[in-house]
Order: sequence, then structure tokens, then C-alpha cells
Amino acid sequence: MPKERRVVITGMGALTPLGNSVDAFWEAMMRGESGAAPITLFDTESFPTKFACELKEFDAREILGSKAVNRLDRFAQFALVAAEQAVHDAGLDNDLPQAMKDRIGVVFGSGIGGLETFQKQTSIHLDKGPRRISPFFIPMMIPDIASGHISMKYGFRGPNYCIVSACATGNNNIGDAFMLIRQGQADAILSGGSEASVTELGVGGFNALRALSTRNDDPARASRPFDAGRDGFVLGEGAGALVLEELNHARNRGARIHAEIIGVGMSADAYHMTAPDPEGDGAALAMYSLFRDAGLKGEEVDYLNMHGTSTPLGDVAETKAVKHVFGDHAYAMSLSSTKSMTGHLLGAAGAVEAIAAILAIVHDRVPPTINFEETDPACDLDYTFNEPKDRPVRVAVSNAFGFGGHNTSVAFRKFDE
Repeated sequence: MPKERRVVITGMGALTPLGNSVDAFWEAMMRGESGAAPITLFDTESFPTKFACELKEFDAREILGSKAVNRLDRFAQFALVAAEQAVHDAGLDNDLPQAMKDRIGVVFGSGIGGLETFQKQTSIHLDKGPRRISPFFIPMMIPDIASGHISMKYGFRGPNYCIVSACATGNNNIGDAFMLIRQGQADAILSGGSEASVTELGVGGFNALRALSTRNDDPARASRPFDAGRDGFVLGEGAGALVLEELNHARNRGARIHAEIIGVGMSADAYHMTAPDPEGDGAALAMYSLFRDAGLKGEEVDYLNMHGTSTPLGDVAETKAVKHVFGDHAYAMSLSSTKSMTGHLLGAAGAVEAIAAILAIVHDRVPPTINFEETDPACDLDYTFNEPKDRPVRVAVSNAFGFGGHNTSVAFRKFDE
């Protein structure tokens, strides 16, 4: 199919540490709130890091029912709830003919998958032996099960799979959904990412990597991207879901269009398992690839949602990449890291941050990077510190990078008929 098939966003759903809906997420960002607080999901006495960005007031049993919850890891629970919001927002939860459902896909990922399930079932195996392992262990744990459950719930029989690329997962799944629709293999795809890694193994593993902030005396101010005092990222949990749809398909059914997705770029650092290329060359390649795919020039970008994890190495490397790609325009456009508020949602980060970028377009308002106190000379761009900024946002780009050197960039544009 020709590349000219345009793809738009007609539905969004979000479960975040700032709120359990898209509207709540946006409003909390505009207030500059932090989702970080002491961990409630387990006893943290023996852990160097005792806080995270957990979901608040989320009751999966009330939404999904006890039977479903007992057979779903938390990451899949999050995925189903965010997907339900997006499907409803897009108006695809009405009775649809099967021929239409056959052209709707689900491309939805998780960076880690059922970590809580893995931990619990490993403990059962060690304590009670292999015969006591749950028959639901494997299907609850595997990252692709979320996309399977979403398709089963709605009868969507188009392309169905999961890309796992660590913290680039959300963007990679959105990018594949975009390309499938553009190529004509589907008319609409529910895409995004989900993660539930605030567990003993999750926090313990990232502590072992020395990747997490240990600012236990002030969790709300711990995630501070681009600030000289940053000491690591804050682990978060949640899910983001988007309905991508071919433009004429959306028009024919009278769907509301939030924005247009215009391109995707991907690359590899080919450098290190966990550390970024210090010069940001791989990240720059992804952004250059995005420009080619979207037919976009750097000076057309108004807002860049940075990967911005609040790590000493990562923030500098991404800043170098942005300067290399955008030149002088790097100092004219607005940038921010919404991880300063949500924490790092790993495989869900790209999806949630894509929603933040789209909402910046919708509202002509740039979310802030909170917790800035001290300038880092190596990070000297306009990161929208501490307060949101009102400005026209016609084009927004969202970056997401992952362990293994995976780099992704996705671009959205204000929709024009």
C-alpha cells in the first residue's frame, strides 16, 4: 500500500502514578505533581531505595472482577484497563461488524512482563516443589499475553503481537502499529505498553545496577532530570494505550481525531548493555531516521518529550544527541521530561509519554520538568523547568531509549483536514 495512507490517533487511555485516566494524568502534570512516595507494595527495610511511583487508588478487582485478576499479572491488568479507556475514547467499544474487527489489530508490549508472577511462583517452587506451580504461571508471566487478552476481550483479529525492547517498548509498539496501518495490513490498531515492576525483584535488581535514586528522605523530589544533583531514576508503574487508525477509516465512522502520527525512527547504540553511547550517536540516528520517515525538518519541531530518566550519564548523552540533530533550533524549541513526575515506567514509558506529547499538541501547552534546583553545564537547553509553558505546539516528538541500546523516536502533528 502507498505511504500516503495517513494515520491518526483516535483513542487514548492511561494509568499513571499521577492519575488513572488521561484527564487526571494531564491535570496533575499541569500542577507539577510528583507521583513518588514510599513503597506500599512490599516491605522495603532491606532495600537501598524505599520509594517508587506506584499507582494510587487502583482497584483491579473492582474494574475487572476477581476471576480475571486471579489469572492476570498486574502488568496485564494495567494493560486491559488502559486499553478499555482507549477503545471507549475511540468509540470502538460499540457493536462492530466482524469484518471491521478483522481489520483491527493489537500491538502492545511490556519491557519485563509478569515480574510479580515470576517472583511468587519461584517462591512456591522453592518452598513446595514443582507440582505446586500454578498452571497459569507461564501465560501470566509472558509479555505478549496483554495483547492476547485485549484482542480476546474485543474480538480484534488483526495483527497481534508484542515487541519487547526494554524502555523503548512503548515507542516500538506504536511505531510498528503505525507502519502496519500505513502499509495497509490493518485499518486500526490498539497499541502501547504496560509495566508493573515495583516488586522486590524489580527494585532489588535496579538497585544492584545502581540505577535508582536513593533520595529516601525526599521521594517527591528524587526524579530530577537534567539537574546537577540527579542520582538515578525513580521506578514507576502503569500503562498507556493508543488507538491508531487510518484517516479515512476514522472519518467514515465520525471518530474524534486527537492528532496525526507522522513518522517513526529507530536505531541501535551498539555500545553497551545498560549505559548509553556517551556522545548520543545512536539516539541521534533514531531522530535523523524519524525526520526522513516523516519528511520533517528539525526546525518544525515545537516540543520534544525527552527520554530524560534523571541518570547522570543518560541525560547528558540525550542532550548531546539533540544538539547534534537540531543544531541552533535545539535552543529555540521546548523540551521536558515527564519522568520527573511519573517516574520511569519502563516498557510503558514510551506510550504514556506519547500521550503527554499528543496532549501538548491538543492544549498548546508543554508539560514541565519538575524538581530543578541546580544547573548542570552539560544540560543547557530549555527543559521547561518547574512550570508548564503555554506556546503553540504543532509538532511534538517523543524519545524512548532502552537497555541494549535500543533508540526510538515518534513524531505527532496537529491534525489538519
